Amino acid sequence: MNRARVRASSALAVVACMTFGLLAGCASTTFDGLPIEVGYRSANHDSRVRYVVLHFTQLDFARSVEELTRNSGANRVSSHYLVGASPPRIYRLVDETHRAWHAGQSYWRGDSQLNATSIGIEIVNAGDDARSTNFAAYPPAQIDVVVSLVRDIVRRHRIAPFNIVGHSDIAPQRKTDPGPNFPWRRLAEEGVVPWPNEVMVAEARAGFVNAVPSIEWFQKKLEAVGYRVPSSATLDEPTRRVIAAFQMRYRPARFDGVPDAETAALLEVMGRADGWQLRDGDGDWKTFAAD
Repeated sequence: MNRARVRASSALAVVACMTFGLLAGCASTTFDGLPIEVGYRSANHDSRVRYVVLHFTQLDFARSVEELTRNSGANRVSSHYLVGASPPRIYRLVDETHRAWHAGQSYWRGDSQLNATSIGIEIVNAGDDARSTNFAAYPPAQIDVVVSLVRDIVRRHRIAPFNIVGHSDIAPQRKTDPGPNFPWRRLAEEGVVPWPNEVMVAEARAGFVNAVPSIEWFQKKLEAVGYRVPSSATLDEPTRRVIAAFQMRYRPARFDGVPDAETAALLEVMGRADGWQLRDGDGDWKTFAAD
């Protein structure tokens, strides 16, 4: 074909596209038969994903897969990922561009209905007993895989460190997962989540040993961290559940929901401008602002 005619034809195509307000005709695609031009791209966007929510399944692997993939029954649930225990393998059940049904009625730092803005990770683990006092352990190899998966999701979606949460954080009235055996401190050591300054916590604890703050104080501090907590100024059952969820994450040695000096010290330090730390790429702890 004559090169001059090809160039002329191409030029006419560009002029035609510009005349109709479109980019070059080759920058197009179809969606269900509908032609769509994709030549223009805006730089003004970010990921719809703002949270990572961690769960345990309370089931073995086979039953976990069945529960998370079946399309029947009144309580259909799903998650984006399932992490097995033996072997510790990652299974993608829902594409990250789609909403999975894992969070339910939820709240964190002013946001609700987190299914729409989160990625859910279910971890195969037997969970807790009927009294929510005995929790199953996580195999170290499984945790290694979970940490790698969380880090990858956070990197790709640029998720804020405070938005990596457990199901018990966003729904403390009805959930206890991933439980006190989930190593949140390990995620902090990996630089994935922030952690309260432990030196400050030890110093603050001494001041609360003989005088634990009021229940109203605890409720306001927990709300500032991100929890939905009653404002009753009494140690009612809903408040105890929120305190227990907080303790499972930051003080897992005891999670009875009873306000004490150590819980108060943690909350006091978390409320300070310099109370949080995040580990950087060199392994150093740096002050991290609680936005």
